[in-house]
Amino acid sequence: MPFTLAPLPFAHDALVPHIDKLTMEIHHGKHHQAYVDNLNKALAGTEHENKTLEELMSIMSTLPAAVRNNGGGHWNHTFFWESLAPNADGPSGALADAINNELGGLDKFKADFQNAGMTRFGSGWAWLCVKADKSLCVCSSPNQDNPLMDLSDCPGTPILGVDVWEHAYYLHYQNRRADYLAAFWNVVNWDKVSARYAEAIQ
Repeated sequence: MPFTLAPLPFAHDALVPHIDKLTMEIHHGKHHQAYVDNLNKALAGTEHENKTLEELMSIMSTLPAAVRNNGGGHWNHTFFWESLAPNADGPSGALADAINNELGGLDKFKADFQNAGMTRFGSGWAWLCVKADKSLCVCSSPNQDNPLMDLSDCPGTPILGVDVWEHAYYLHYQNRRADYLAAFWNVVNWDKVSARYAEAIQ
C-alpha cells in the first residue's frame, strides 16, 4: 500500500508562539506531503514498494537517492510531529536519570543538543539517540538522513529529533536558528520521548 500522510497530533496553532500556525500548515501539509508523494513514486513498481519505512531505513545504502531523501523525509517528519506537544514540562523518571548520569545533566544536554543543531551546516537534524550499548548520545545528520539508516555515521535508535531545515523555522525566526532551537524546549513531548527511551533500552 502506498504511504500516506497522517494528520498532525495537535492543531496547527497548538504550539504558538514557539512554532507559528502558518509554518505548521506549510511544513506538514506541503513539505511532508511532498516527501510522501515522491517516496510513493520512487517505490512504485519496485521490489521494495511494500516494505515499511523501518525496513527501508535498514537497507538505505542499497537504494536510490530518491528513496533516501523522501523516505528519510517521511520517517523524520512523522517522528518529529510525535515529538511535539504544547506546554512541555521536562524529562522525568528513567530518562531524566539517564540524562543526568550519561549526558551531564539536563542543562548540558540541552546545550549539546542545540549545538548539534547549530553546527549542522545547511539542512539536517539533531538527535538524541540510544546506542546499541543502551547509552544515550547526541548527534546530527545531514539532509533527511537519520540514525536508523544503515549508512548513518551516528547509528542508534532516535528518541528525540529536531528539524533544522530552514523551512521548519524561517517564517517566524528568519535566520535565527539559535532562537528556534531554544524555543523548541517549550514544545517537546517528553512523555513520548520517555516512552521511546523505555522501549529502546529493553
